[in-house]
Amino acid sequence: MRELCELSMADGEARKAGIFWQSLIGRFGLAGALLFAVSHQSDAHTSTSTAQLKDWPRIKSAIAIDPAMEEKISTIISRMTVAQKVGQMTQPEIKFITPDDVSKYYLGSVLNGGGTWPGLNKQAKAADWVALADKYYAASMNTDMADKIPVVWGIDAIHGNSNVVGATLFPHNIGLGSARNPKLIEEIGKAVGKSVRATGINWVFAPTLAVGTDARWGRTYESFSEDGRLVKDYAYAYVRGLQGSLKDQDNVIATAKHFIGDGGTHGGVDRGVNQLSRSEMINQQAQGYYGAFAAGAQTVMASYNSWNDVAAKNNYGKMHGNRELLTEALKEKMGFDGFVVSDWDAIAEVGGCANDSCAQAINAGVDMVMVPDNWKSFIAHTIDQVNRGDISMSRIDDAVRRILRVKMRAGLFGVKPSENRNAGSQEALQAKDLARRAVHESLVLLKNNQNVLPIARGKKILVVGKSANSMINQSGGWSLTWQGTENKESDYIGDTILSGIKDAAGEINVHYSASAEGVDVAQFDVVIAVIGETPYAEGFGDIAAPLTLSHSQRFPEDLKVLQQVANKGKPVVTLFVAGRAVYANDLINLSDSFVAAWLPGSEGKAVADLLFKTAQGKVAVPFTGRLSFAWPRVACLDQAITKSPQAQLFSYGYGLKTAQRHELKQLTLDDRTSCYTSSQWPISNAQERTRFPLTITTGKRKVNYAGALAISQPQDSVAGKDVQVGGHHLTQLQWTAAGRIEASASFATAVPVSVQHEGALRFMVDVASAPQGKVVLSMDCGDNCSATFDLSKKLTEIAGKGINTIKIPLACFVAQGVKLKQLKTPFSLATDAPLTLAVGEVDMHAGAARDADALTCSGTK
Repeated sequence: MRELCELSMADGEARKAGIFWQSLIGRFGLAGALLFAVSHQSDAHTSTSTAQLKDWPRIKSAIAIDPAMEEKISTIISRMTVAQKVGQMTQPEIKFITPDDVSKYYLGSVLNGGGTWPGLNKQAKAADWVALADKYYAASMNTDMADKIPVVWGIDAIHGNSNVVGATLFPHNIGLGSARNPKLIEEIGKAVGKSVRATGINWVFAPTLAVGTDARWGRTYESFSEDGRLVKDYAYAYVRGLQGSLKDQDNVIATAKHFIGDGGTHGGVDRGVNQLSRSEMINQQAQGYYGAFAAGAQTVMASYNSWNDVAAKNNYGKMHGNRELLTEALKEKMGFDGFVVSDWDAIAEVGGCANDSCAQAINAGVDMVMVPDNWKSFIAHTIDQVNRGDISMSRIDDAVRRILRVKMRAGLFGVKPSENRNAGSQEALQAKDLARRAVHESLVLLKNNQNVLPIARGKKILVVGKSANSMINQSGGWSLTWQGTENKESDYIGDTILSGIKDAAGEINVHYSASAEGVDVAQFDVVIAVIGETPYAEGFGDIAAPLTLSHSQRFPEDLKVLQQVANKGKPVVTLFVAGRAVYANDLINLSDSFVAAWLPGSEGKAVADLLFKTAQGKVAVPFTGRLSFAWPRVACLDQAITKSPQAQLFSYGYGLKTAQRHELKQLTLDDRTSCYTSSQWPISNAQERTRFPLTITTGKRKVNYAGALAISQPQDSVAGKDVQVGGHHLTQLQWTAAGRIEASASFATAVPVSVQHEGALRFMVDVASAPQGKVVLSMDCGDNCSATFDLSKKLTEIAGKGINTIKIPLACFVAQGVKLKQLKTPFSLATDAPLTLAVGEVDMHAGAARDADALTCSGTK
């Protein structure tokens, strides 16, 4: 803890801190001093200095190297074969493996993704999880290895043991950030660890340490705050809670994720490009890792995003393939001695890599590779790469050493999952009182004109809005399933906000109408509207350009329900249930009181605790929460809101107290329906390959393209490289058999309205010789949502004639069923025979369908 507090202090401040710590330790002892420090960090702004770091700092971990353990690990590694070592580095998903596979392939780890349960039974009890964990453990003990190495199971326990029915769901991180209470966070970490051990699992993919800077990012609610200092304090506390010293039976292995910069991508695009400077990355985005490592975090998950330090003209590329970050910064400079795990199929996003093969990621510093379903071919490819010398044996040995080190520190050797005191306990899944307290501290009161809140008992209450009686909406994403959308209300164990209101106000005094249609508001004393977002998780939650931040444009039903009840002579209290701060001026104007309730989780009654006075007319539970993210006053952002004070309605740290008088005047409305006004929309060119990355299908492989592609496997069918032709940036490809090039996103996005009017898909192409087979251009927007266009005749006509620009009206694709509001692949060119061409400068342009050289939907001019 002392190292944590001194980390970013100037020398003088550090000396003062040393004296302070000596006095604390002398008075309370070491444990008491640590507890005092955590409990007295009242605000991230006062807990650490703002002194700027110039380089990645050395962090002293709470868990030190044990020489005896290292000697034992060396002995084990010396007796392992290459196959056994690579097996330890492999992590499949439980849907795709059996216990026998763990034995046969020496698998070091398994995971279950969001929406996977033992036997695919969502209602599985804690005992069912433990039974499967025991089978995997027994399988890892039943190999022909000289030394048996236990398998470790990892799970996304994001806000509680959130994949398990019956487990308490805490508020998501964005709400916890509003509590400003590291001690509470440590308690939650302990409760999560206990809940996870009840299912026989001992590794948690948490906490997320992203420093979110842009509400357009769909994972904003996974970030504690836009302020790295608060994230740092919380990271330390959460890891302490989860891991402790790794000696207690409630402890689990923690994961600091995602390294690094996922919360600061340009435009808030998930898996996008972080364009911050090196200083900003070290001093802002990385703060959480400093806290986590000081507390002893044992694993790090690499991030999907890229990093391009634009100011320094240094493009680091994808995190999963960057040795400078994963090895030099993380392991060598910061001194992290645990292991790095990749994210779900993330190695495929590294240039030249595929889902089942990426020597570059391992060489960069990834120690364990998450390959959910392609794990067998990954093992085969990796062994081959080691034998060829593409990956050195020393790198493999280092990865295995790190994995074994963590397993030994966690006490996994010789202990079955079922031998834990919590194993199989349904009661251990629950921490309702703690979760209720967390909700109390997380809600933020943004408006309370005429001091409408708290409400006196005995009032007639009209409750409206889609989220009042919805465990699904109040829990959000990463709840029982990945996106949180594949659930039924009956899947949840807990209380809705409506049930809490009825409990507090008396059921006889409460009437609920989701839409408020046909209800006479005059019959009630107060209206409580519970509105907000519906669940989403990574990717699907992005508010991608050209969409605005306006909540009402994405959820018009919420504006409508408020219009039904507002200005009827009765006060309106709005509870906004959402995973981020969005533009809501219209909703705030229609409300007398407006509360950011975030995503409170399973304990909806806790929300109601803050809304009503006691029977004696006093405040029952006060509002104390403060915004962990600034709240926007405009519908469109041209940069991250953290860098736009003029775009902020409520600044970071804002929050009214229960008795605080503040009359918020009517807010100016921003009625823009699109944040994109240009007539041209780039899809793939020299500057823009982030929204729709290029991939190449070669033989049976699909690889991420990063400027060059060589034939490296016997079944490969294409080689390529970036070239300059006539001043234009193109990708030159030579297929010897069937293949494809496509610009495709992981998640759907909307085509800007400004490019749709008589718009066309345009691209440049230089065809070396006439195609030998059929060449098809296609566009798709997901399952059963695609269109194709036969280009064979056109490419034959222009073969050998230099660069041509092909323009295909968007209407041709729409006529075949493409939905421009949810486009995934705007450009895909496939051949079924040998073909040589150069292609690039792909975009959409308004009005281009009118051009004389634009093709018709039949393929002619």
